[in-house]
Amino acid sequence: MNGFDWNAAGDVLPLVLKGFEVTLLATVLGTLVAAVLGLAIAVAGRAPSKCVTVPVRAVMEFIRSTPLLVQLVGAAALFASVEPLVIGIVVLGVHYATYTSEVYRAGIDGVPKGQWEACRALSLTPRRTWQAVILPQAVRNVLPALGNYAISMFKETPFLAVITVQEMVFEARQYGAAHFAYTEAFTLAGLVFLVASYPTSLLMRKLEKRLGH
Repeated sequence: MNGFDWNAAGDVLPLVLKGFEVTLLATVLGTLVAAVLGLAIAVAGRAPSKCVTVPVRAVMEFIRSTPLLVQLVGAAALFASVEPLVIGIVVLGVHYATYTSEVYRAGIDGVPKGQWEACRALSLTPRRTWQAVILPQAVRNVLPALGNYAISMFKETPFLAVITVQEMVFEARQYGAAHFAYTEAFTLAGLVFLVASYPTSLLMRKLEKRLGH
C-alpha cells in the first residue's frame, strides 16, 4: 500500500485492540440494556391504560427524534460525575431499546390469536400467559433482528469518543494526532470493525434462515 507506514501500523495495533475491548464491552452491555428495556417497553405499550401507553410512546418518540450524539453529550453534561463508559452504555441501551421494542411488538403481534385464546380457556394468569406462552414464541422469532441491532450498535460505538470513552476510534485518533499517522490508525480500526461485524452479520443471516423454516 503506497504511503502506508507498516511500522506505525504495528505500533498502533495494540492500542486499537485495547480500544476494541472497551468497544466490545459497551456493545455487549448496551445490547443487554436494549434487549431488556425494549421488552419492558413493548409489554408496557400493550397496557390497557392510556396513563401508561401515552407517556411511554412520548418518551420513545423523543429519543428516536434526537440524534444519538446529542443524547450522549446531554447525558454527559447532566451526569458529569458518572463514569463516561457507564453513561455511554446506558445511552446506547436506551436509544436502541426504542427500536428493539418495535421488534418485540412485531414478534408479540405475530403470536397466533389461538395461543391467547387457549391461555384464557385454561384460566392462566396474565403473568403466566406472558412468561410461559407468549414471550418464548415472540423472542424466538425476533432473535435475528435483535442481533442486527447489536451489530448496528457496535458500529456506532465511535460516537462514545465525544464523551472521552477510550474505544477504538478514540485510541486511533489519539495515536494519529500524536504521530501524524491517521491513515494507519484509522485503517486498522476500520479493519477490526470489519473483521468483528461481518462474520456476525453472516451468523445472524444464517440464524434468520434457520428460524424461518
